[in-house]
Amino acid sequence: MSSRIRVVVAKPGLDGHDRGAKVVARALRDAGMEVIYTGLHQTPEQIVETAIQEDADAVGLSVLSGAHMTLFKRVLELLGERDARDIVVFGGGIIPDADIPELQQLGVAKIFTPGATTQSIVEWVRENVAQPVG
Repeated sequence: MSSRIRVVVAKPGLDGHDRGAKVVARALRDAGMEVIYTGLHQTPEQIVETAIQEDADAVGLSVLSGAHMTLFKRVLELLGERDARDIVVFGGGIIPDADIPELQQLGVAKIFTPGATTQSIVEWVRENVAQPVG
């Protein structure tokens, strides 16, 4: 049984730009985490299903389309419905500073805005996602 942190990196919605998500996925993988990248155009339902099936410790969402309020909220609702609120949700993308407090109130643990370093993301995940006992 693995004791590494398992992270699902996902691109919800219709946004077709995934370079940032792939960079973050690679940085987490290079840091020794198990990473499942879901690819483009995922629905919140698909993301939550993947997170549960993969026994993920965290889900990282990348949203550049402006639909972050709707997509993050739906992922969190579905995790709650599936009794999987222990899965830490974090994200990044083009998210206005004014929206970050509301996202955090919804249950998003951390938002990384453009300019965040991969090292800061890796360190945050290490410090804020419970490492499973294996």
